[in-house]
Amino acid sequence: MRNQLLVSIIINNYNYDRFLAESINSAINQTYPHTEIIVVDDGSTDNSRDIIAGYGDRIIPIFQENGKQAAALNSGFGSSHGDIILFLDSDDCLLPNAVEQVVKAWKPGVGKVHYRLKVVDTEKQPLGYYIPTTEAKLSSGEVWRHLLETSGYTSTPMSGNAYSRTVLTNVFPIPDDYKTTADDYLMISTPFYGQVVSIEEALGLYRIHNSNQWALTSVSGSRFRRFVQHDLQNFSLLLQRAKEFGLEVPNDLEKRSLGRLWSRLASLRLEPQAHPVSSDNSLQLIYWGFWSLWKYSDFNWQKRCIYSIFFLWVGLMPVPLAKLGFTWLYAPHLRPRTIDRILIKIRALVK
Repeated sequence: MRNQLLVSIIINNYNYDRFLAESINSAINQTYPHTEIIVVDDGSTDNSRDIIAGYGDRIIPIFQENGKQAAALNSGFGSSHGDIILFLDSDDCLLPNAVEQVVKAWKPGVGKVHYRLKVVDTEKQPLGYYIPTTEAKLSSGEVWRHLLETSGYTSTPMSGNAYSRTVLTNVFPIPDDYKTTADDYLMISTPFYGQVVSIEEALGLYRIHNSNQWALTSVSGSRFRRFVQHDLQNFSLLLQRAKEFGLEVPNDLEKRSLGRLWSRLASLRLEPQAHPVSSDNSLQLIYWGFWSLWKYSDFNWQKRCIYSIFFLWVGLMPVPLAKLGFTWLYAPHLRPRTIDRILIKIRALVK
């Protein structure tokens, strides 16, 4: 029965003609045969539409005025028929066995299957790391419990997730409030409706380039300020979902998310005058960071020590040195090789 599941691969595209064909080809060339490929062009002004037209009836094209990511996903989902829905950003690619592996992992009650992505550059050359890092095990099972414990869980960007159609019916259409952050809307909402299954191997390629909306190609206060605003919106959504299901939320939940605290500290240190949370100060964020690390993180004690030092470094050092710390932490591809070698030696010593 499993091999009869229909999988809809929905590619959303806006002005990525230089990457689009690779993305479509990766969907067409899957080893699993029961797929439909829907390409939503969200008002591109480049050569994207001509590229899409060139595929003829091998894909289902949707052309619409620019409405941002959520509008593209809503259109694609509305036209799909698959039991499993896989959203693929048009600057990313699937590995040939991605859908086959997802179907193999599928079982009754699953809300989504997520898998690691290999990070590559514009030319699809590996940058030497993955999203999430291979040191972080992807979350699985009743992930909603982890959401209510730490307000987050280890997952992947949009192209690293495959969703149950039944589950998506409960959360679609994606509201316009999340028109540029639809992947996180799904990441937070879907675990409340089904189990999460993880595949630890990389089944897709995540491309870093200068036009990425969220991938860090440089470190700046404005970039982290967007992360903070985005996190505040996500936390509000989490509270909404918990209320809908009658679930209790800890009073200090907002202080338990390590990623949220990193972003707030970075925004505060790099551009304090524009930081969105006026009550924040560095010492308070460092203290909350320690609390999150030592009480709620899944890291071993050695890694907790290393991250504690990072919190002190980026929270107390002069801004140029703090910025260097944020760069090394958030953008490994910008980190000097010497630092990587030092970190490898430290990890070897503390094992």
